[in-house]
Amino acid sequence: MRIAQIAPLTESVPPHRYGGTERVVAYLTDELVRRGHDVTLFASADSQTTAKLEPSWPHALRLGGACRDSLAPHVIMLEHVVRRADEFDLLHFHVSEMHFPLVRRLPIAHVTTLHGRLDIPELVPFYREFNDVPVVSISDAQREPVPHAGWIGTVYHGLPPTLFDFHPGPGEYLAFIGRISPEKRVDRAIEIAEASGRRLRIAAKVDAADREYFEREIRDRLNSPLVEYVGEVDDAGKEEILRGALALLFPIDWPEPFGLVMIEALACGVPVIAFRGGSVPEVIDHGVTGFIVESVDEAIAAVNAVDRLDRRQCREAFERRFSAPRMGEDYVTIYEALVARQAEHPTLTGAV
Repeated sequence: MRIAQIAPLTESVPPHRYGGTERVVAYLTDELVRRGHDVTLFASADSQTTAKLEPSWPHALRLGGACRDSLAPHVIMLEHVVRRADEFDLLHFHVSEMHFPLVRRLPIAHVTTLHGRLDIPELVPFYREFNDVPVVSISDAQREPVPHAGWIGTVYHGLPPTLFDFHPGPGEYLAFIGRISPEKRVDRAIEIAEASGRRLRIAAKVDAADREYFEREIRDRLNSPLVEYVGEVDDAGKEEILRGALALLFPIDWPEPFGLVMIEALACGVPVIAFRGGSVPEVIDHGVTGFIVESVDEAIAAVNAVDRLDRRQCREAFERRFSAPRMGEDYVTIYEALVARQAEHPTLTGAV
C-alpha cells in the first residue's frame, strides 16, 4: 500500500526530546515500512525515518528557532500533500483539523488521528460540520465531548518492543515525566512524595505558555530535599529515570487523551499511580499494572502498596496491548477498509 503520513512540524519525527504525537508517528511509520508498505513521511527536514522523507520545513518549529506563525509552515506542507495526493492509496493525517476542508474534496482515501483533547466548545460545531471526515481516537474516553464526529476506530498508541528494556526493580524513588503545566499537576506529585517520604525525580519540559505557572507555582517547590528536577530528557534519559523508579506518578487533572508516558513506564516494568481521568482506566489495570486513585491521600496509600505489584505483569501488559506491531496492525486494518471503500466509490470525496 502507498501511504502518506502527515506529521506536525512542531517537533522532528521522532522528536529529539519531548513530543508525544511526533514520537507515535515515527513508530507507526517505521512499523509500516517494516511490514512492506511504501510510506512517505511529510515532516520537518531534521526528521529521521526508514520511510521516504518529504521535508516540509527546514527544521522542527519548537527547537529550530523563533517561529511567529506556526500555521504558515503547516499550510505549505498541506499544499505539498495535495499536489502529490494521487501518488498515494491513503493519506494519514496527524495535524488536528486544519486539513478537513481539503480532504473532503479529494477522491483519495484518508484518515485523521486526533491526538489532543477534544473538550473544547468550538470543536462541537466543528465536528458536526465535518462528521463525514473519518477520524480515529487514541482512547474511547477521548471521544466523549464529540460523539457525533466521524469515528471509525480507536487505536491505542504503541512503542517498539526493543525501545525500553525491562527492569525488575524493585525501584527506590518516584518518577514524574512529561510537561510541567496546570493539567499535569506536578505539584500533586511533589505533595505525594513528601508525604510518603520518598524521593521524586522530575524529568519535564516547560513550554513558553506554562512559564508563568512554573515560576509562580512550581519553582520554589523544587527546592525540597526530596525533589530532583532534571529538566527535559530524551528516550535514554527517560529509561535512566524509569529503571530505578518504584512507580511513575501520573497525577493529572484533565481528560487525558492517552498518556504515552504510562506505557513507557509499563515497558520498563514500572507500575503507574494515576489519577482517574480520560484514558487512565483504559491503560492501567487497577491493582495489576498500577493503581487508579481519586485523591492525594489515595495516591499516598498506593505508594505504600505499589511494591506488592509484579513488574513482569507490567511488561507483559505493554507487550500485549501497547506495542508498535499491534498499533501497526490496527491501523492497517483501518487503511484497508478505507481503501476498499474508495475503490468501490472512486468519485467519493469524503462522505462516510
